[in-house]
Amino acid sequence: MATPRLPFGAAVLAALAVLPAVSTAQLPTNQRLYDTVTSMPEVRSSRLAKFETEPVIAGRVIFLGNSITQGGDWAKLTGDSTVINRGIGADLTFGLRTRLDDVTRRKPSKLFVLIGINDISKDIPDAVIVAEYRALVDSVRAQSPQTKIFVQSILPLNPGVKNFPQHYDKQARVVAVNRLLREMARATHVTYIDLWPIFIDRHNHLDARLTGDGLHLNQLGYERWVALLKRKGYL
Repeated sequence: MATPRLPFGAAVLAALAVLPAVSTAQLPTNQRLYDTVTSMPEVRSSRLAKFETEPVIAGRVIFLGNSITQGGDWAKLTGDSTVINRGIGADLTFGLRTRLDDVTRRKPSKLFVLIGINDISKDIPDAVIVAEYRALVDSVRAQSPQTKIFVQSILPLNPGVKNFPQHYDKQARVVAVNRLLREMARATHVTYIDLWPIFIDRHNHLDARLTGDGLHLNQLGYERWVALLKRKGYL
């Protein structure tokens, strides 16, 4: 059964109710002027088909997100062979919510979420991104109340790295959305993890040593990420 979704207007109002700062963000109108469909449907279909073949076992750790999550070998990185990777390249907050049942039926002990950069690349308004995120948190809470939810900040970017996809060059928006995500996490009593301090260089860009294209992480980047999660006691 598909995860119930709040009507668009109700989802936005839910976010606004807990985010005073959102009044200064980009506010949506009643008409959608942006694209919410994945740019890589074949990747999504392939990944979803793979997920369907996997056994449903409760109580595991799940990493949920887009290609940045998909790119991590979380079982090897964490030293826990039971950790589940639920990253899909090019996914958005909207896409995450439509496949959330695959996560909640597994009743994970911990859920680490990182999503939003693809929404920003498509110029989806800040308030809408956070509303979708809030609806995701509420759905997990309702369907798997024992799951501990971790909201992770959207990563910094480095447009100076070779092969950087220029339509992602929107770091000011990343900062704005992260600010709202922090407020949302506080309002909903979930843990917010600020990943920026371990990834930025002295210019507040993604450290070039940790990426191959200024957007995604390399192995060193993933190792630094997991080291932080362990140091903070989240893993």
